Amino acid sequence: MTNGAERIIVALDFSTAKEGLDMVDLLQGRVSFFKVGMELFTSTGPDIIKALHGRGCKVFLDLKFHDIPNTVKRTCDIVLEFGVELFNLHASGGSEMMAQASRALREGAIALGKRAPSLLAVTILTSIDDKILNEELGVAHSVKEQVVHFARMAKEAGVNGVVASPLEIKAIRQACGEDFCIVTPGVRPAWAVKGDQRRVMTPSEAINHGADYIVVGRPITASSNPLEAAKRISEEIEEALAQ
Repeated sequence: MTNGAERIIVALDFSTAKEGLDMVDLLQGRVSFFKVGMELFTSTGPDIIKALHGRGCKVFLDLKFHDIPNTVKRTCDIVLEFGVELFNLHASGGSEMMAQASRALREGAIALGKRAPSLLAVTILTSIDDKILNEELGVAHSVKEQVVHFARMAKEAGVNGVVASPLEIKAIRQACGEDFCIVTPGVRPAWAVKGDQRRVMTPSEAINHGADYIVVGRPITASSNPLEAAKRISEEIEEALAQ
């Protein structure tokens, strides 16, 4: 992918379908990949996915499944019917949960005669730093060590890639190889505020480090000119790719 816009997934962090689809319509022609998270999906259900596909868009369903293996497996059977391009679960749910989900997608796709979505494992949320991980969650490792550990677990379980902050991209690439998909939130252009993200990089830095996709929300959706913001970010990515 050499087109910068193809590397951007815009987070539709809205509470109504109208807000989300108004943003999609505004960005049509510049961005075609959108993330539907818990807020929007809880409000609209699968209808929002149908509406996005009806507009020719790709969908990253960001619900971060985390439950016992059988429950996640059965839920994957339902997600397969949605036809989304990406969706995710928490790596902290364990190897068996991830393996059952991956197997359900492969076997279900064959049975339905369709392509399985790419499955991603969420490593450590970008709002968590070493202090929170160690002192609040009781994990003795650094964030980077824990992220790489989760990434290796995910790959061994048959998961296609991970969601991780840009600060861990290089370590994940070294541990899991070039064909392992890395989707990176925590991306903030130099001209945008960090918000509640703690482990961040600019779009060009994330791409240079090896991200396949970057997830961008408020720097685009809360901008006074979202289309121009998306244009600036895609141009920054293209400059990074050209280096």
